[in-house]
Parts: sequence; structure tokens; C-alpha cells
Amino acid sequence: MSHPVYVGLDVSKQHLDLAFVPAQPPQRVPHTDDAITGLVTQLRELGPALIVLEATGGYETDVATALALAGLPVALINPRHVRDFARALGRLAKTDAIDAQVLALFAERVRPAPRPLPDEAHQALAALVTRRRQLVEMLTTERLRLPLANGPIRRDVQAHIHWLEQRVHETNKDLRAALKTSPLWQATTRLLQSVPGIGPTTAAVLIAELPELGHLSRRQLGALVGVAPFNHDSGHYRGVRRIWGGRAHVRRALYMATLVATRFNPVIRDFYQHLLALGKPKLVALVACMRKLLTILNAMIKTQREWAPAHP
Repeated sequence: MSHPVYVGLDVSKQHLDLAFVPAQPPQRVPHTDDAITGLVTQLRELGPALIVLEATGGYETDVATALALAGLPVALINPRHVRDFARALGRLAKTDAIDAQVLALFAERVRPAPRPLPDEAHQALAALVTRRRQLVEMLTTERLRLPLANGPIRRDVQAHIHWLEQRVHETNKDLRAALKTSPLWQATTRLLQSVPGIGPTTAAVLIAELPELGHLSRRQLGALVGVAPFNHDSGHYRGVRRIWGGRAHVRRALYMATLVATRFNPVIRDFYQHLLALGKPKLVALVACMRKLLTILNAMIKTQREWAPAHP
């Protein structure tokens, strides 16, 4: 009986590096449409049990989409998980070929579940959310530069700030228009925004970057976002529990929403004040409120019920 084949695929702007478990000769092909078409044909004939790629900020999208459309099992992995796995193996050197080998071993030993890729509309929405985040980050940087700028540089920074403010405004309009293109997104937006503290931007981030909302348990979702506390104990020592990992952009949006909710959402506000009264540090109380708010949102999407303080 032949052994199942696991493929690691390292994606860069110029090349695609492939490694296999059980071992086969590694491959490198150019990152072009023709090469991807040939690669899909080759892998369909091989019939791998799993193909693992890192989520590398966009370069992997065309490859992963082509593989998924061909019916091949594809898993996109957080690069941090792969780096930790490589360190555990003692693989400290880093080249594209070595990265592909580590990905193949990750596929064979960890066996992450293949996940369907978002459709074109969802990808476009996620791209809009990402672009808005980039514009806001540039706007924040320029506003910090402004007090130190003089003369023509100050005028230039002011002009750039004005342009960025206009672009953020236009991108917000584009986001609202995109959310209206799908009845499901419209319904989800309405549910999310019924919660005091959740505005249109946070709703768009959750829809675009947390499609699992409403489909996982509260513990699974908390770990996915990175608001589930992890123990830090050893022997008789009991350390402070900390949050770690997860989807940083979702966590950031949830943090800002929670800050608003601690003032205007009666359930979150009372919970926050209760934790402070128990002597919890403010940041610990805020993280707990983030977790509670996420749990409420998850239950609402799962049951398709709008916000009701009596039934959080």
C-alpha cells in the first residue's frame, strides 16, 4: 500500500519551492500563471493527502486558489506556527528550499485541516478592510510627524494628512457599499451593530477576517482571536495567565469596540466595573470584557438573534 504524500509549498514573489514527504526530489518553478497551471496538473496526478502553504501576505493567494479550484486539499498556515515547529525540529537555517521541507513535515506530522478559501467577494472585502487599516496607520504616523515639521515640510505633511483623511472616508464608503452586495453580510452587519460598542468598521473587520464567527465554540473562538488566557505554571509556581497569538487585526478591532462598550453597553460596563471592584488590573478586566463581548457576538450570529441585554 502506498504511503500518503504530503506537500510543502513555499511561495515567494519570484519562485515556488516544493518539498514532499515521503521524500521526493524537491522542485522549484517560477511564480507565473503558466507554471501554476502545470503545477496543478502535476499535483492532481500525484494526489497528495495535504498541501500546506504559509499565509505570506498575498503572494500565496493565486497559488492557493488554483489548487483549491482543482479540488486539491490545501491548508494555509500562520507563519508563526511554522517557525515554532521548525525551531522544535532544530531547523535554524532558513532558505526557500528548507522552508518547503519544514512545511511538508508540518503537513505530515501536524496534519492541519484543509479549509475552503474565501470566494472572490470575500477576498475583495478583506482587501478593502486591509487597505483601510493601512491608510489609518499612515494617517496616524503623519499626524505624529506634524508637530515636529516646519516650513514646506509642514505644508507637505498637512496636505498628505488631508489626502489620507479623504481616502479613509472614501474607503469607508466602499466598505459600506461592499457589505450591501450580500444579503448575508447585510444581515450579519445588522446583528453585529445592534450591540452597543460595535460600529460599521468593527463589523466589517469581523465579517472579513473572522468568518468562523457563529460556527465555533466560545473557547475555540477565543483561542482563534487570541483572547483566551493561557496558563503559565510550573511545579508549585502559578504564573500570570496571558493571552498570546491569534488574529491580531481582529483583536485590535475588538479591543477598540470593547473600550466603547465599557461605557455604553450595560452588560459589558457592569462586568467591567465588577472586575475592577474585585481588584483586577484595568488591562486584565478589558481582556476579560473582550472575551465576553466576543462570546456574545458568537452566540448572536449562531442563533441569528439581535442584541437583547436580558439574553446576552
